[in-house]
Amino acid sequence: MTRPSRPQADPVAPSGSIDPPLPGTRCPPGPPTDRAALGRWGEDLAARYLSEAGLVLVERNWHCRHGEVDIVARDGDCLVICEVKTRRTRRFGEPVEAVRHDKVLRLRRLATAYLAERRPGLPLVRIDVIGVLVPLGGPPEIRHVRGVGS
Repeated sequence: MTRPSRPQADPVAPSGSIDPPLPGTRCPPGPPTDRAALGRWGEDLAARYLSEAGLVLVERNWHCRHGEVDIVARDGDCLVICEVKTRRTRRFGEPVEAVRHDKVLRLRRLATAYLAERRPGLPLVRIDVIGVLVPLGGPPEIRHVRGVGS
């Protein structure tokens, strides 16, 4: 596997001051109040979840002219492009339902761009979506959908 040309931050390190709990624990009484902080918190929790599930985190928040990939990971000989959706309620459906066909197409373009730039040398590519539901004072819920749009 080829290493990136520029130094990368530790992909497991939290991106903010909020340390997300492990699944099965309670969310803090005051989860992030703004959308950006809630999104970062959900991405941190998703990264921890993937790492504990045995995936190797390669990069976080990689971006190019087509957009941004929340998490890039390796699952054996498969490169995983992962989109994370975090919500406080199910009012508008499950978090993973927010990734519709147009977003899947964008994730495919992002995967192609990532492969062209980074050349990871892995024979397979998969697009996953992780939904994080963060109810106030309740345990966070994670739903991992593997291979969307395949």
